[in-house]
Parts: sequence; structure tokens; C-alpha cells
Amino acid sequence: MGVLWWKLSHWRPDGAEYPVQGVWLTGNENAISIPELPGVGASFGYVTASLGAGTRNERFPETVEEMSEAGMKAGPVHVYDPCRRADEQSANFVTIVPRDADMLPPAVVLARSGEDCSPRVRPAELESELVVFLNQIEMHSGKRAILAPSASFEDEYGFGARAERQLWLSRDWLEPDYAGRPWALWTANASVRVGPVEGPVAWLVARP
Repeated sequence: MGVLWWKLSHWRPDGAEYPVQGVWLTGNENAISIPELPGVGASFGYVTASLGAGTRNERFPETVEEMSEAGMKAGPVHVYDPCRRADEQSANFVTIVPRDADMLPPAVVLARSGEDCSPRVRPAELESELVVFLNQIEMHSGKRAILAPSASFEDEYGFGARAERQLWLSRDWLEPDYAGRPWALWTANASVRVGPVEGPVAWLVARP
């Protein structure tokens, strides 16, 4: 069992098949040596910048700068909250994420259901607000956003299958196909362990 755990916690896709690989830093990592990340195969990184309407990763600018100095491309992540209005969330995002042409397109994590809100947010209302939010952050960044729906969110709403935006899908060790369209980014191991990061980190690959 210990050998199996070690293999799974250190597994990453073959670099010959997927030459462009990276990490997603949520801001909850205990310690990171960003200059060492390229040495373990990470050529880009996404960094959580904002969550919902009021939470921000204050280390986001510093982390992006360190990635740039290490020769890595970096991009912002917003974790979407269906219980809060679009303009509140976009204001939170633009407060921490600068306009920067060198940055990767913004990514939006879609995981929470409107059914969990009080009052409940119906699917049509959720989609309407989400589209407003996407338009607002795309105007700010000058780039089309990448959608990162969880399998459960996609099963409930099917938004990723219908949206005219690239997809970031997640499934440990096996390619995901739950959105019915090809992914552009794949979280191939949500808890890989690499030397430059203390504790687990999400390992990403870009479609060749």
C-alpha cells in the first residue's frame, strides 16, 4: 500500500506525450520555492487570485512576479461563487489582478451549485450572472477566459459543453471527458508531491 501511495502521489504524465506541464498554486501551500519549479518540469503556473466577492490571495502579485523571474508563464484563477452577484466578484478579481498582456488567460473555477445558496439560485439566473462575470473579467484582461468546471458542476449545468471558451478539466491519472469537448488544460494529479512545494499541489498539463 505504501508503494502504491508513493507512486500515485508522485505520478505525472509523460513529458514526451505532454511536453507543456505546470502547477496550480491555490495560495494554501505552506512553502514554495518557485525558482525550482522549472527544474521539475513546470513551465507555467496558475495562481488563485480571488474567491467569490470578498476573498483575495494577497500573495498573488508576488507569486506571479516570482514565476516570471523564473521564466514561467503565469495566469490568475478566480473561484466562482454562484451565491454572489457578478459585479461583486469581478470587482474582487480586478482589485488583485492587473492588466498584463504577458499573463495567461484568466481561469474560472466552477464547482459550487446554486442549489446550495440561500435563497436558491436557479440555473438560468446562475448562467446569466456567470456570463456577465466572464464578460467583465475578459474586458479587463483582454483575453478569453478558460472555464474550469468540476464534473459535478458540469453534470448539473452542462455549461462547459455549451460555452464557446476553452476548458480546464480535472481527473486524477486519466484524461477527463465529462464536458463532451476536448480540454485545453487538465489537472492530471490534484495532489502530486514535488520537491519545490511543501505538501501536495495540483499538477497541470496543456494539450499539445
